[in-house]
Amino acid sequence: MSKKVRVRFAPSPTGGLHLGGVRTVLYNYLFARSQGGDFVLRIEDTDQSRFVAGAEQYIMDCLKWCGLEPDESPEKGGPFAPYRQSERKHLYADYAEQLIDSGHAYIAFDTAEDLEKMRSEHKTEHNTNPQYDHRTRGLMLNSLTLAPERVAELVANGTPHVVRIKMPEHETITLTDMIRGEISFDSSLVDDKVLLKADGMPTYHLAVVVDDYLMKITHAFRGEEWLPSAPVHVLLWEYLGWKADMPQWAHLPLILKPDGNGKLSKRDGDRLGFPVFAMNWTDPKTGDVTTGFREMGFLPQAFVNMLAMLGWNSGTEQEIFSLEELVSKFSIERVHKGGAKFDFEKAKWFNNQYIHKTNNETLAQLALPYMEEGLKKARANGVLEMALLEKVVGLVKDRCTLLPDFWAQGHFFFLTPATIDEATIKEKWNEQKKQFFGAWTTALEQQTEWNEQAIETSFNELAQLNGLKKGDVMLPLRIMLVGGKYGPGVFIIAEMIGKKETIKRIKAVNL
Repeated sequence: MSKKVRVRFAPSPTGGLHLGGVRTVLYNYLFARSQGGDFVLRIEDTDQSRFVAGAEQYIMDCLKWCGLEPDESPEKGGPFAPYRQSERKHLYADYAEQLIDSGHAYIAFDTAEDLEKMRSEHKTEHNTNPQYDHRTRGLMLNSLTLAPERVAELVANGTPHVVRIKMPEHETITLTDMIRGEISFDSSLVDDKVLLKADGMPTYHLAVVVDDYLMKITHAFRGEEWLPSAPVHVLLWEYLGWKADMPQWAHLPLILKPDGNGKLSKRDGDRLGFPVFAMNWTDPKTGDVTTGFREMGFLPQAFVNMLAMLGWNSGTEQEIFSLEELVSKFSIERVHKGGAKFDFEKAKWFNNQYIHKTNNETLAQLALPYMEEGLKKARANGVLEMALLEKVVGLVKDRCTLLPDFWAQGHFFFLTPATIDEATIKEKWNEQKKQFFGAWTTALEQQTEWNEQAIETSFNELAQLNGLKKGDVMLPLRIMLVGGKYGPGVFIIAEMIGKKETIKRIKAVNL
């Protein structure tokens, strides 16, 4: 009987959640759901020096917004609680002791000054960054070079020390990656990583193996930047006697800068004007706010769909997938080996597609904060009527790419335009047109039926009577009502803003 699929996302709470992290969540989530398995969120907070207040809650809020909530987490609990590594601290020392006893790890007492001295003295033209490894450990202050009695004395006296893995020399370590196939490493090129720190906290290397084992994780998906650490983890599974339970690995490709030259970073987003975090992140130390996809006006479904396509495809031409469709179509074998370039224009295209297909009632709720913010900036009083907003979003959604576009494309339904493109009207303005608009406003004041069709009929008949083509006066009318050369049908605009406001806006343009 095969084991139940269990996957995990194990972030460190150190700041904003990069879209690469969300994509790792997504691929974990899709795989678990497609296999009828469990998706676990585990917080890896063993490095207390990098811990940032609020970051853990932020991660959970991001996953909620994306609709990718875990089955087990610090918030939800579960059968393998606790799900914060700092709360599991008592577990790791025994496993470190087991590794020491079996000769696969050792205690090291070296100070920061000792390490710096080693790097300085052993630096050569061919080895510019000496490591603590099989070539240098015999020269250092550790349980491999000290007598057992001295080691016991130093430990008993509370001398600060760490536990390091003892990497073997000239061994080929192999793992089978679900995306990349068989990968081999030369153990001699890997340093003796610290497993347990002086404060008793495990490093990522020990904690990830112990926790994956205890939580019965069957598949471990993570970014390819973790590939250099893989041989350490494979050996730990073996040295702890758990090799038969080692999860299947998949190292996901990087998300690259738009030009394909290197990993996408927050700095790239700042430089090029797009977000790289799922949601706004406020640095608790500086107060600096980094804009997220949510606040820029992305729908979570569009954001998730876009991320799915950054490194995976279904093998078809289809690009728009609901989360349910992604679950049914997803396979880790179709994840690309190479990095995926981030394309912000493509990201916006996904959002436009989702705006277009979302019902007006839902869109009105999503657009409401941006409309209220626009009115606030314009110092306009009054309450937005949802019935009117639903009609407006239905009329302008084809022109909207991001949620703030609803204000840009529809503000004139709620406010008299602050500026009018009079220069465009003047280009072809004449006395005949001036008289037409004067006569039409008089006619409108007498009009009893106020709907799109009646307004258009009145306009057409008077234009014909004055010897004008409809096209000659349509653009001036649009600019008078809207302020510029955009917007939906001009007569539906007139119907919705009402007779009084329509006449007022026409009369306000005095050429």
